[in-house]
Amino acid sequence: MPADPPEARGSLRRGDPVRVATIPFADSYVDAVLPSDVVRVGPSGELSPWLDVAYLVEHAAELDVLHLHTGPGHVAMAAGQCWAETVRRLGIPLVVTVHRLRAPGRGCAHEQAMDAHLSAVLSTAEVVFTLTSGAADEIAERFGRTAIVVAHPSVTVPDPELGAERGVVGLRLGRVSAAVPDPAALVRAALSGAVSGGGRLRVLVDAADEQWTGRAVRTLARRGDLELVVHPGEDWSAQLQQLHVAVLPEPCGSHSRDLEICRDVGTRVVAPSCGWFADQWSDVVSYGNHEQGRLDPVSLTAAVAAALARPMPRPADRDWRDEQRTAVRQVHADVYAQVAADRSWV
Repeated sequence: MPADPPEARGSLRRGDPVRVATIPFADSYVDAVLPSDVVRVGPSGELSPWLDVAYLVEHAAELDVLHLHTGPGHVAMAAGQCWAETVRRLGIPLVVTVHRLRAPGRGCAHEQAMDAHLSAVLSTAEVVFTLTSGAADEIAERFGRTAIVVAHPSVTVPDPELGAERGVVGLRLGRVSAAVPDPAALVRAALSGAVSGGGRLRVLVDAADEQWTGRAVRTLARRGDLELVVHPGEDWSAQLQQLHVAVLPEPCGSHSRDLEICRDVGTRVVAPSCGWFADQWSDVVSYGNHEQGRLDPVSLTAAVAAALARPMPRPADRDWRDEQRTAVRQVHADVYAQVAADRSWV
């Protein structure tokens, strides 16, 4: 099928703000990296219409840059070879930020689907971003693309009215998934580490997922072995700020937003050894957890105890984090301007 003529694809006049469609439309990371002088093109919504090929064709003239953030499973399912070919045919500059390099499930089918998704979008992208040098090396090795490494910017500010409680270990639980197939095993290992380290375990459950809290966890809570806290999802940063140690439970993915929240509010992190969590923040205690769901409970127990033996980190310096976010936004602004200019015909 021949490409649409230039006038159907849109153009950018000198001095016009760059129109950027982001997938997803908005979340804390997208909001943090998006330059203030660009126009964010809607519509908003949890499921982005820009992932629909028909919508993309119909509305291609309304944007100058399309920025895809890989990670959510529905994005990987929708942004495949057909979608990428449509982006290429329409001449829309595609920017991709790789947050996740592995599938959140077990088995070859999940891995092959994620590989196909990344192969399609990375071969089409004008520019590729990722968050750590380790992930950039993996992208180069697996997909032959050079990625620009940008730091994960601050996404929250500590609440001055809240203080962390020494000895409290927090573990967030949600629905049973391929990424976390046995939450009870995580709880038992984290509980053992908390007790041996002289602390106590707090299991955090989003109110929306309360019905999925397992029987074993409820039994331990009734016996007083752990504290079960059901909280509204919007106060997650406050929940993390009140901990000495936060355990990241999910092995899938390469980077973590919760890790950055902990850095901002001054909470020590225990994270899986897979992925690039320790590259993201050097002050992380790692435990053995393979990306295909094979937890090493002894390693997690030891990591939690070791983390409790360390002092709580200070919250990240706000001036440094603000400067870092400004620099990250400038990198995005420069890339958007360049790829949009390459698309201009007037």
